[in-house]
Amino acid sequence: MVRPTPFDLVFERIAEQRFPALREALARDGHDPADRDAFLMTREAVELVRELRPDEGVGEAIDQLVALVHHAYLLWNAGVLTLSIPDAGLAVLVGARPDAPAADAEIPAAYYAQLPPRRVWAEVLEGQPHEPLDGCFVHTAPEGAIRVLGVFGVHPDRLGFSVVEAAGPHAAHLARPDGAALFAPRLDGGAAAGLHSIAGEEELLELGWRTRAVAAAAGTAGAP
Repeated sequence: MVRPTPFDLVFERIAEQRFPALREALARDGHDPADRDAFLMTREAVELVRELRPDEGVGEAIDQLVALVHHAYLLWNAGVLTLSIPDAGLAVLVGARPDAPAADAEIPAAYYAQLPPRRVWAEVLEGQPHEPLDGCFVHTAPEGAIRVLGVFGVHPDRLGFSVVEAAGPHAAHLARPDGAALFAPRLDGGAAAGLHSIAGEEELLELGWRTRAVAAAAGTAGAP
């Protein structure tokens, strides 16, 4: 069964109505769409963020809402490529560090990597129950970096979901302070259940970098 993505749930109905004008405005003003600051200088982007903001406001979570809108726009602008990663693909992503795509590989500018359901978890808010990672938006950022927006807690009976963003270059060496393997489970019984965990934004960013090999293969296959 095909699972709806966060883009489907939030932006499917409004993307074709609002994003073309936003694309025209960014092109008219000569802005790089991947530049977050330039994106927020565009009236059409600011208006969309305001419309999506709940009536009661979002407080400090406004940054997460802005990030979601920006990632969604870039995904649409790149053709709404969704990478459905199976269990076997997940095992590669969270195992020993996979080979990076070739330097000349054509990697889509933006995509959504959807993971097998309820296999990867994280403590999104300190002291709160862990939430499952549905997937992550990934897009190329300026100066050799990427931005990754992890989407947690997507459920038919839940209004909304949690997002966490990480950005930066690919770290040469990354390790957990306790010596555990990256993406090792932190839930009781997680190892026996075949689960994995993301411990901090650095691991979320690392996961995003690892998905680029999958995206490169999809691009080579002629994905939209």
